[in-house]
Amino acid sequence: MGERPGSMRVGLAFVGLAALIWGTIGVAVSLLYALAATNPFSIGFLRLLIAAPALLLASRLMVGPAFWRVQRPHLLVMGLIGAAFAGYQLCYFAAIPRLGVAAAVMINICSAPIFTALLAGFFLRERFYWLTGVALVGAIGGTALLVGGAPTSGGPTLWIGAALALGAGFCYSLVVLGSRVVAPHYHPLQPITMAFTLGAVVLLPPALASGLVVEYPPAGWALLFYLGLAPTAFAYVLYLRGLRTVPATAAAIVSLLEPLGSTMLAVLLLGERLGPGGIAGAALLLASMALLYVGQGGMRPSESATTGLT
Repeated sequence: MGERPGSMRVGLAFVGLAALIWGTIGVAVSLLYALAATNPFSIGFLRLLIAAPALLLASRLMVGPAFWRVQRPHLLVMGLIGAAFAGYQLCYFAAIPRLGVAAAVMINICSAPIFTALLAGFFLRERFYWLTGVALVGAIGGTALLVGGAPTSGGPTLWIGAALALGAGFCYSLVVLGSRVVAPHYHPLQPITMAFTLGAVVLLPPALASGLVVEYPPAGWALLFYLGLAPTAFAYVLYLRGLRTVPATAAAIVSLLEPLGSTMLAVLLLGERLGPGGIAGAALLLASMALLYVGQGGMRPSESATTGLT
């Protein structure tokens, strides 16, 4: 049975709210770096380490014994989500020192919807509508204006960094696709809890190899717990709840709200300035989200809903 248009719009709102919460990560990490001599691998691992037990407890309270009742094909998909999320963090963190934050964000965030649209059409048989294409082009253009323009060094380092950023975008598209497959079949806590627990296991070896940092002041630990609970646990629960009614391609486009939220917070809290190009990019990005929101709600249910594994 298809979903009602109103349900699709609610799903888009959940995905958009999750993306805006993800946008707080940049400011939180910047403050964390100012408080302690840490590294990206330590932050990524501790972020999942804090999120996993909180999600396990919440799952036990809200889902009960049914939490462990997962179909074998879906269990494999959840494992893919966890591995892809770990790969996303590793590629993204490794791309930043080679490209700079702005260029790494631009390549990563802008490539993810493209990978998602291509893979969703092949694996999930989602139809690609012209309205989605217009929103995708507008969102990518707005994101490029918003975070583009950062100087980068040339040579092999640039190409390696670009490849890593593209790898992050590809890994994120796998997270979106895997989430879209399992979201209609389970409580939102189930897939994200299992995926993040596996992601923490996957990230432990590189975190140890890079020198795991566990000494932080109280304010630093407060930021780590915020990163583990708000943009990791809570935001991904919202995201999976939204994916129950939102196609993977549309969800990836709405996720482009993340750099908008990050930029707005940087302007308000860190004193960064947004030039005319950035303001135009923010406006274009918001217009693309509005177009997708209105258009998605007007589609027939059979056009917007997709089926995953059963």
